Amino acid sequence: MSAPTPPGAPELPSVPARAPDPALRVIAVYKFCKTVLMTAIGLGTLRLLNPEVAAWADRWAAALALRHDRRLLSYLIALVSGQSPRRLHEFAIGAFTIALLFLTEGVGLWLGKRWAAYLTVVATSVFVPFEIVSLARRVTVTRSAALLVNLAVVAFLIYRLRRSESVRPA
Repeated sequence: MSAPTPPGAPELPSVPARAPDPALRVIAVYKFCKTVLMTAIGLGTLRLLNPEVAAWADRWAAALALRHDRRLLSYLIALVSGQSPRRLHEFAIGAFTIALLFLTEGVGLWLGKRWAAYLTVVATSVFVPFEIVSLARRVTVTRSAALLVNLAVVAFLIYRLRRSESVRPA
């Protein structure tokens, strides 16, 4: 419901609302999921600064690793448990920074903003070489899927950005 027009003021034509692009919404949800993951990693890292929590996590991971041969979990715990508090803070800040980037991308894409498509193409493309190196070290379904999804997102957004430039009125 709109506010009444004051007497003597010209009537402005209503602008039809654009329907949100479902593909952009799917990518935005993907970015929101990555935001939650990176935030959890940052919070988990900060919790490891508490010696009791760190000891509990170490025992829990060791028990889980022995029962299920969880190499990734064992690697992460070994990597984090030997770090100084300063290094853990730096790691947490990095995780929160990446979470903020993913959140910015997600909100912008959800709202259908053109700048968000450009930001997502650049930010996602920057991480692709690291994903390729990680995949070259050890091929896993998770790493392969992450690389394929990110490449698909970049390709789709580039296609969409180029298409929208070609149909723009002069």
